[in-house]
Amino acid sequence: MKIITLREGKERSLLRQHPWVFQGSIAKGGADLGETVRVQSHDGRFLAWAAFSPSSQIRVRAWSFDEAERIDAAFFQRRVQQAIELRRRLGIDSNGIRLIHGEADSLPGLIVDQYDDILSAQFLSAGTERWKDAIADALVAATGCPYIYERSDSGVRGLEGLAPVTGWLRHPETFEGYADGNRRSTEVTITENGWKLTLDVAEGHKTGYYLDQRDNRGLFAKLVKQFQCKTVLNCYSYTGGFSVAALEGGATEVTSVDSSGPALARANAHVTLNGYEASAHTALDADVNGTLRRFIKEGRTFDAIVLDPPKFAPSAAHADRASRAYKDINRLAFKLLNPGGLLLTFSCSGGIGAELFHKIVAGAGMDAQVNAYIIKRLEATPDHPTTVTFPEGEYLKGLVLVRKNESLVA
Repeated sequence: MKIITLREGKERSLLRQHPWVFQGSIAKGGADLGETVRVQSHDGRFLAWAAFSPSSQIRVRAWSFDEAERIDAAFFQRRVQQAIELRRRLGIDSNGIRLIHGEADSLPGLIVDQYDDILSAQFLSAGTERWKDAIADALVAATGCPYIYERSDSGVRGLEGLAPVTGWLRHPETFEGYADGNRRSTEVTITENGWKLTLDVAEGHKTGYYLDQRDNRGLFAKLVKQFQCKTVLNCYSYTGGFSVAALEGGATEVTSVDSSGPALARANAHVTLNGYEASAHTALDADVNGTLRRFIKEGRTFDAIVLDPPKFAPSAAHADRASRAYKDINRLAFKLLNPGGLLLTFSCSGGIGAELFHKIVAGAGMDAQVNAYIIKRLEATPDHPTTVTFPEGEYLKGLVLVRKNESLVA
């Protein structure tokens, strides 16, 4: 067993069971890509069993803090089963569920979403790559799902010295005697909040869809109804989950804006799939920032607006630039919002904390000369948990605001 020795005083995070060790904290030791190592303090005390990544700034990711534990196939079977048992106890009424949420489930670098009978998995760290086959076996055994599609195409893999990988990882029809025409399609239909939504695990964003917004989409439908919102603007709409929610809430004019034509085509399909009139939905293949500015010039206003942009700040180092981008789109949205109207605004950037996001949105309101009530704070669904030892996992944060009737004085 290879040993990684930390510099004096650098053991504190592991003693608090935080799973990461950065390059600068290591005094000596090395290993192969993804190899299991013993991590010890400068004086030889055991700290953790971990996976080693020679090229990443996060040089070590801890598997276990129990010296008696062995890191083998049985270990991954236990960890996978524990994660899935939590999701079962949550009682989520959907066949689209996050089963494994990386560090929160003590499986750093592993993301697994279940879409009906397909598991869509991302192996984003050197350790999960090394144990990929054992993890895949554990997933099939624990879920009974025969299909695993790999979506290890995130740029994070490059930081680990890993090439992108996509394709079927487990597929029972790949055995001899089955032609490609008989293979299971990568298309899936899931249900959430009583709606049907389709996705393609091979082509969709991340693992195929954004399950972390499931509860927030359900809440939005209720708020649209409660506040009698008729005109709704859904920005960065992707395949229209919030747009369907708006129609469910009674909206009569919903506009979805995204820069992906295929995503918007699926959004249009979702409208009719769920029994709503196609004429009630307009899909705009356009830049969101430019569209917001154009709508202001045209004098357009809306009863409800959703801002769910992509990650502007992948790390704290990008926070300043991202803050300006978040502030700008929120300022424009405030200008387009009718008095008494709803704004749901989100950040999925790990480099932007909840307190900073609040300040950004407040500053946007001041610049737009708009005041608003904050009636609710939002986060990811419970199947995307955060742990007390890994607060960095709390990436999604959102606010529900209601514009006050009076404007601020310049």
